Order: sequence, then structure tokens, then C-alpha cells
Amino acid sequence: MLLINDPSDAPAGPKVVAIGSFDGLHLGHQHLIRSAQAEARSRHIPLLVYTFDPPSKVFMKGEGFLTDLTEKLEVLRGLGVEIALIVPFNEAFSRRSKDDFLNDLLTLEAQHLYVGEDFRFGQGRSGGLEDLNAVAPTHILPLLELNGGAVKSSRIRDLLRKGEVDEARLLLGRAYLARGIVQEGDKLGRRLGFPTANIEVAHLKILPMGVFAVWVQTPQGRFAGMANVGYRPTVSGQTLRFEVHLFGFVGDLYGQELSVEFLTKLRGEMKFDSLQGLQAQLAKDAEAARKVLGI
Repeated sequence: MLLINDPSDAPAGPKVVAIGSFDGLHLGHQHLIRSAQAEARSRHIPLLVYTFDPPSKVFMKGEGFLTDLTEKLEVLRGLGVEIALIVPFNEAFSRRSKDDFLNDLLTLEAQHLYVGEDFRFGQGRSGGLEDLNAVAPTHILPLLELNGGAVKSSRIRDLLRKGEVDEARLLLGRAYLARGIVQEGDKLGRRLGFPTANIEVAHLKILPMGVFAVWVQTPQGRFAGMANVGYRPTVSGQTLRFEVHLFGFVGDLYGQELSVEFLTKLRGEMKFDSLQGLQAQLAKDAEAARKVLGI
């Protein structure tokens, strides 16, 4: 997959262009991209995905994002996208007129356009279907419906804030993933017999609250584990922590990047009367997580 950051860097020639923030690259986004891909293949021209980093709604509202750029590119590559145009969504870009955006599409030599039904563009969201059609035939795909509602990034964000990672996984078509660097913690888990990696994720990355069965990709391989996201009320914690215990891992993870896939919520965060009570619950959590993960 060719990665570019400016329309003028795209290879010459006609293209099918799919446009959107695509935060999460959920099943609805995947359906749109696959539809555009089918069009491109039928015409023997490449598919280009025009998207933003960070996703525009995150920049505008500060509401948190689902998919970092690394994961977004991995999913796009897995979908067979040939060219990805990743435009930095910053203050200057947010002020661009709709005509500036349309000029981008002309520069790309867009022959067909694919967007979702709620897509708008340009300063003040002033651009719409009639503007896109002036550049190239535009295909507007309706929102995908699943489990009694539309598959939307905002719906997935709401599910994750409630810790409902099972339904989020259904809408994403894959487990929700959080990636970050291991930082030194206070080593409480080690004293309790459950050493944890304290992971720092990117600002505004959404994390589900609670205790979860997880799979963790490390530089040393893939491990089953359990994760806690919360404030650790038993020890009067004041800041949000994302901690993961890896089953069967021995070694040092400080400074390394881990990718954590959330499979199932085991319980919500709880306050215990003593560290012994917490330790007993962690043993129960580990047993439950092993059962979920089949190990």
C-alpha cells in the first residue's frame, strides 16, 4: 500500500476514491471501502482512501478516538487498499473551504467517489452531495444496521465507555485494541503475585473501564492475560491506570510497546477492604480470564 500525505503526491491516472474519517474502521466503514474496491477492480483502476489523522470529529470535539494511525493503516492494508492519503487534520485544514477540498479530488483524478450518508466537508460542513457530483459520480452508502442500530463510531465509543467490549467487537468486526508503551508503576501487582505492565496510551485514546480478558502482543510474542482499566480505589488511586497481567510471561517490558485486544469484560472496578481481599479477587479474575481465553 502506498502511503501519501498530499494529493499532489498521488500517482497519475484515474482512481476510485473513498472518503471519510473512518475512526474505528468498523463494519460500516469496511463495507464502504469494499464497495469502492469492487468499483475500482471493475474499472481496472486503483482505489485510494482519503482519510484524516487524527479523525476530524476527535479534533473538533475532543471526544476521544478509537483507532490510532498504525492500526488504521494495518486494517486498510488488510482490506487491500492500494493508496492511502492521510491528511493531517489540524487548525489550518479545518478552515479550508469546500472548493479547496474539491480541488484535492480533481488533483487525485477521482473518477468515482464513495462516501457515507452523513459525510460533509469544508469549513462549516458546507459541502455536500451536489458538490461532489460536480467532480465525479458519487455513491452514497447508507449506514449499516446491526443489533438494533446503525453501526457508527459514536455508538462504539459509547459502548466502550460502558465497558461493553463484546458488542463493540461485533460492530468493529474485530477485538477493540489499545496500544501503548510500558511505564514504571508502583509494583503493587508484583507484591500481590500478579505483576502488571503499566501501559501509557495516546492522549484521547478511548479505554473501556473495568477488568477484562485480553490478548497481548509483545515484542516477545503473543500472550493471554487480564487487564484492569480504572482508578484503583482499594489503594485510593487518583489517576486512571491501564494495567495488564500476562499469563506465563517472565521478563522486563519497560519501554516496550504492547498491543492489547479486549475480549470480554469480567467485572467492573471494585473497592476492597484489604489488599488480601483484592488478591483473592485477582485469583478469581485470572481463573475467569483463562476460561474465556481457552487456556
